[in-house]
Amino acid sequence: MPRTALLQEFRNHRIALLTTYLDNGLTPIHTPVGIALDGDRLLFRVGKNSGTAARMADYPFVDLRTCTLRGEPVGTPVRGRVRPLSDDEAREAARLLARRNPMLQRWAMPLSYRLLRHEPAHYELRLLVDDPVESMEGWPD
Repeated sequence: MPRTALLQEFRNHRIALLTTYLDNGLTPIHTPVGIALDGDRLLFRVGKNSGTAARMADYPFVDLRTCTLRGEPVGTPVRGRVRPLSDDEAREAARLLARRNPMLQRWAMPLSYRLLRHEPAHYELRLLVDDPVESMEGWPD
């Protein structure tokens, strides 16, 4: 299945469940994130000093699947590699995220980042494989 077809499931969802792994690559941690689809890549934002950002710096391979607003998974996971975005790319990602989910990304997230004194970090996810991942944690059954 082509990568763009795997990403079509994310087109109708604003929230996805990001599964990062501890530095051993075996222990999964799930985090709901707001997403925006840009061609063959998915864009999302997390706190720069968050545990999610630290885990992605240690182990950049993640799984992503669609989920509800409460973080309950509803779709099939896809595996990818994340890359932090630089200044111009991060501004473009922020614009796309704000356009995708205006109430959350333009109002709620900036307010929470200011109150908690967090700085946002924007990432892109590019798919590694052309087939869907078979288990919830991303490992083959």
